[in-house]
Amino acid sequence: MALGAQRSDVLRLVLVEGMRMAALGVVIGLAGSLAIARLMSSLLFGISATDPWTFLGVAVLLAIVALLASYIPTHRAMRLDPNIALRRE
Repeated sequence: MALGAQRSDVLRLVLVEGMRMAALGVVIGLAGSLAIARLMSSLLFGISATDPWTFLGVAVLLAIVALLASYIPTHRAMRLDPNIALRRE
């Protein structure tokens, strides 16, 4: 913001980067969980080891948490005056 960026540009940049990392983590986690689903199938009762609704629900929940984890600090940082932030550095 000290170099002329708008608040919306900063918010978009940070959220896109945060969600990119979260999406990569969700994809890796889904691949890993599908890989070990056979080992876990004996521990599950009433659902299959590859239940698509469970995988989708967990992926959506993790995406929402990642979005909030990216948004809250970004929103707080956007309220700071750029001159004060540069003086602290």
